[in-house]
Amino acid sequence: MSPNQTKLSFVDLFAGCGGLAYGFLQEGFGSVGAVELDPNAAATYRLNIDSAIHVRDIAEVNRSSVWPAASVVIGGPPCQGFSQLGSRDPDDPRNRLWEEYVKVLDQTGADVFVMENVPALFKSPQFAQLIRAVTSDSRGYLVSYGVLNAADYGVPQNRRRAIVIGSRVSRPDLPEPTHGPLGSGRKPYVTVAQALANLPATPDGKNWHRGRPGIQPSSLVRYAAVPQNGGNRFEMQATLEARGLGHLVPRCWRDKTSGTTDVFGRLWWDRPSSTVRTEFFKPEKGRYLHPEEHRPVTPREAARLQSFPDSFAFPEEQSTVSVARQIGNAVPVDLGRALARHVRAHLAEGRTMVTSSAAPTSRSRQLVLMRV
Repeated sequence: MSPNQTKLSFVDLFAGCGGLAYGFLQEGFGSVGAVELDPNAAATYRLNIDSAIHVRDIAEVNRSSVWPAASVVIGGPPCQGFSQLGSRDPDDPRNRLWEEYVKVLDQTGADVFVMENVPALFKSPQFAQLIRAVTSDSRGYLVSYGVLNAADYGVPQNRRRAIVIGSRVSRPDLPEPTHGPLGSGRKPYVTVAQALANLPATPDGKNWHRGRPGIQPSSLVRYAAVPQNGGNRFEMQATLEARGLGHLVPRCWRDKTSGTTDVFGRLWWDRPSSTVRTEFFKPEKGRYLHPEEHRPVTPREAARLQSFPDSFAFPEEQSTVSVARQIGNAVPVDLGRALARHVRAHLAEGRTMVTSSAAPTSRSRQLVLMRV
């Protein structure tokens, strides 16, 4: 920690609704600034994290404002330019936002940064450019990176994310998993049943435990045709055809006889959920049906699968689409907490220990010099 910093603090970039920031808050870090372009996500951030958030493009903030000193910079540039679900356009202007991230590192003097993104980030030319920039002699960060599964850190969801940790204190590593399958020697995975415990099976409309609006009667028939606790679209099709309702199976599904097994699938009670994305209220987009009820998961259920506590509030006046996008784009809170604990311990060790020369672990690559 720098001598002028007596309390651990963070600046949050591309903050979204605040999943990563909330994890850092829970582990004793203080917020000193944030930026988020989406006004609805920023409103959620203000409600739960900190009112000191810029609601505009980060490049504009960097040109017109001075960031305060901070122990850590957190956040992940928008991933649509890298995501396998997007166009992966190499000329997508969002792919250059890492440059703005580095400018904030320079302004804040942060000893550590934590960046989160999709795994495809590591194969991008922008990632190589980022590494060259932060490991330069003028900045001197040592960097570790790897793909972490949120379920390994107590999140009731299988969600693989790229995590990059840079430090000017000593060579960093990635946090060790705390949860795993039975027999792993770790705590057991948190399941869907545990995550959704005590929520009414029939949504009561409170605290965003509300159903998808405007569901068509034909959709309800499809939902009911999916076997409980893990069924998928193929089983739904077989059930509908057996009942003489084969006309309810869209032609595009009937002609696609393999793949997309998660479409119109139900979650399993006894395991972590599949990845919660931004349109989880649409079963036609993935495995988003409740394990037993004939409906997709509600925003509050999805928030729990992202390990948001019920005390984390989403503005009631916002639309379902907006809140779902915020939840689906968020870093799971408990993954954020695991990263925050790891960073806090790293900073504490750095004050008393000489930089370690330990060999890299199998889960991460230690970068002192990056050859690209």
